[in-house]
Amino acid sequence: MAQRQKPGGENPVRTAVRFPMRLAIHVRTEQGELDAMTENISANGLLFVSDTLPEIDSRIEFTIAMPSEVMGSETDVTIHCIGRVVRHYLQGGEKKAAAVIDEYFLKA
Repeated sequence: MAQRQKPGGENPVRTAVRFPMRLAIHVRTEQGELDAMTENISANGLLFVSDTLPEIDSRIEFTIAMPSEVMGSETDVTIHCIGRVVRHYLQGGEKKAAAVIDEYFLKA
């Protein structure tokens, strides 16, 4: 989903479709834990909103329950993700962070 900005502030081309989804997540970081709300999710990453944001380049872990309707399954699908924060910004008074998902595991 999100990538580092190129020198000169040019935005890179996104390679995955983003789906707007507001889901509560609990994010574990090297600095501690925080509660957040997703804004959108793709196969490569996510954008989330939180009062406190992890540092750029920091490693994050979170587990997300993807709704069955979205996944095309009979039950929600729980996915454990490991990734890293690639950028921050402030929009409409909300603190937002974009993160790349480096690894994920489906949980039974």
